[in-house]
Order: sequence, then C-alpha cells, then structure tokens
Amino acid sequence: MLCACSVTLRFQVRRHSVKPQSLQGRFEMESSSSHQPIESVRAAYLLLLPFFFFFTVFWLVPLVGGLRMSFYSNDLYGPSSFVGFDHYRALLEDQRYLKAVKNTTLYAVSSILVILPLAVLLAHILRAAWRRLRPVFTFLLLLPGLTPPAVLALLFLLVFHGREGLLNQLIVVPLGFKAINWLKDPDFILPALVLQTVWRWTGFITLFVLAGMEAIPNALYEAARMTTDNRWNLFRAVTFPSLKPVLIFSTVYLLVDAFSLFSGAYVLLGGSGGTADSGLLLISYTYQQAFAFGKFGTAAAISASVAPFLLLALALCFLRFRRSKA
Repeated sequence: MLCACSVTLRFQVRRHSVKPQSLQGRFEMESSSSHQPIESVRAAYLLLLPFFFFFTVFWLVPLVGGLRMSFYSNDLYGPSSFVGFDHYRALLEDQRYLKAVKNTTLYAVSSILVILPLAVLLAHILRAAWRRLRPVFTFLLLLPGLTPPAVLALLFLLVFHGREGLLNQLIVVPLGFKAINWLKDPDFILPALVLQTVWRWTGFITLFVLAGMEAIPNALYEAARMTTDNRWNLFRAVTFPSLKPVLIFSTVYLLVDAFSLFSGAYVLLGGSGGTADSGLLLISYTYQQAFAFGKFGTAAAISASVAPFLLLALALCFLRFRRSKA
C-alpha cells in the first residue's frame, strides 16, 4: 500500500514538473510562428522595392510633372508663370483639338469593332485546324505584332503609297474599283490607320481568345448539347459568355493602344494630321503642340485631358465585367 502511494506521488510530481516545460515550449513555438509572418512581409516589401522605385521615377514623377506643367505657361526653360486652367479653357475652343478627339474616338471604336469579331473567327478556325499546323498558323498571326511599330509603318507606306501601292494593285484595281490615294484622300486616311492597327493586333487578340476557348470546360458543351446541337446556339450559350473576361481585357488593351499610338501615324502622315486633319489623333496633336510649336503647357493639358475619358471607359469595362461575373 505504501509503495503504491509513493509511485502515485512520484507520477503526479513528475507530471506537474513537465507541464511548465511544455507550456514554455508551446509559448516559444507560438512566438516564433508569430514572428514568421512579419519576416515574410518584410521580405516581400524588400523584393517590391525595385518596382516601387522604377514606378515612382518613370511613372509617378512624370505624371505629377506633366500635371504641374499644364497649369503653367508654355515656357519650358527659364521662369514660367502660373496660368491656372487657361490651357484647358483654350482647348474647349480649339477646333483642331475637338477634331483630334473625334478622330481618336472613331479610330478606337472602329479598331475594336473590327479586331474582336475577326479574332473570335480566327480562333475558331485555329481550334479546328490540325494540331501540328496550329503552332505555325499562330506564329504567322503573331508576326505582325512582334514587328516594331516603326518598321511596320514603313511596310505600310508601300501598301498605301499613292495609287501605285500594293493594296491598290493587288486588291482594289483587280476588283474593278478605282485606285484610292489612301494617304491623301480625307475619306480614307482614318480607315488606313485602322487597317494598320487591325493587321498588327489581330494575331495577338486571336491568341488571347484561343487561350480563353481552350480553358472552357467540355462539360459545359456536353450539358448544352442536351438541349441543342446547333453551333451558333452553342456559341451563344457557352462560348461567348465564357469569353467575356477575355473580350473585356482585349477591349481595354486595344483602347489604351488607340490613345497611345504614335509611331504608325507619325511615319504614315509625317507628324501631321493628313489632308484636312482627317487623320489627326490626340497623340499626334500633342506632339505638334510640344515639339513643333513649343507649347509644352498646352501639350501637357492635352495629355491630361485624355485621362478622364480613359478612366471612364475603363470603369465602364470593369463594371460590365463585374455584372457579367455576378
């Protein structure tokens, strides 16, 4: 009996003596685990420091400097005076600026309306093509987008060059139409810029659409075939709703490119807007005001005036995406 009591007493003492050690170890583990997220966050911010540095130097500082320049006189060097919103008020009365806004809007909308349906059609054709030939066709479609814009514009000078250009000699005249002076006729200058953009970006957008099609689960098509086997109905019920995020991304991509296109329009039109300013874009007009006339304050105001339109268009695109996702 005495031996049993002593064994029990020893066991209880040993159990109570181990407990503080286990609590101390658990506390050390919890404290070390609580320090790990802090260290990982610090490491993440250290890795992001180069990005924030270049973002500040090459984007934020020029943005603030351009906004500041739009509120000062057109003197780039030497003392400049604060003029407030005078440059913006002058733009509202500038007919060339309003013409550039109209041309850029038409150019952006036309490019999007032509490229997106064509890219969807080409993606369907690529998906139905033989798998061994698909990489070759995809590379050929991507080749115009991989070409530098200046080289691309020089090639299109041969395509649109007067009445002897390749487009007239190979397509327009053989079809029985009169040769078109693409870069001189006011009715065809803007369509020429749109054709250049279509030729350049259709392949890239086709690749985006093709990737979106490949990501659609086959179970959706199998479920839809239980009600219909028509290809158009399948496209309308399954393919198009599933491609909405890709199409919205492509729309934003083309919209931003339309407002930032410079080299193509510069090489084709020589930095001007063409006959009767029919091809005058906002980026071209900004270049003229800054480097041809020396009005850097006006050029900065033109650049800043584009931002609200782009932000509104992007907000509408993302709102449409959220509604479709919901």
